[in-house]
Amino acid sequence: MTITTDIHPQYTVGTWKLDPTHSEVSFSVKHLMISKVRGTFETFDVTIVTAENPADSTIDATIDVASVNTGVEARDQHLRTSDFFLVEEHPEMVFHSTEFTGTPDNFTVTGDLTLRGVTKPVVLTGEFGGLIVDGYGQTRAGATATTKINRHDFGVSWNNALEGGGVTLGDDVTINLDLQVVLQP
Repeated sequence: MTITTDIHPQYTVGTWKLDPTHSEVSFSVKHLMISKVRGTFETFDVTIVTAENPADSTIDATIDVASVNTGVEARDQHLRTSDFFLVEEHPEMVFHSTEFTGTPDNFTVTGDLTLRGVTKPVVLTGEFGGLIVDGYGQTRAGATATTKINRHDFGVSWNNALEGGGVTLGDDVTINLDLQVVLQP
């Protein structure tokens, strides 16, 4: 059943599935202490269940870490090894929300992120992009969210010292979600 609440004029209760062709999961990390390396994950899935009480809503996401793409195949292969994602033993990164706060326009989602077999709480801050019925009669919603994690918290600790001081990689990784989802009948 779909209802609109007084919380937000476009807030709609229901189960929403990812439209992967109009969504992206990306990340960035400091490189050589002077710039950032960016990448995406090409394969991921998200299900959002919006409840009558928005605080009871849930997000479940799964990312295929082997689908990492930084635009440099040798680097992507290195990221799949035990130095980083350890894809052979931990092929997925998983997120499950535990709390929603804020408003539908500007929200915070707290949840558990599991990477390399380690589960830690993370906080995503996001913005609701809006809701529209497309030319095929499908109700679509869009949102963006971001979080920053310390990679060492998840056992991703590879690094190289630089001759002039510093290290190859920064500790913090920013993860960005640009999602479009479709309301299920």
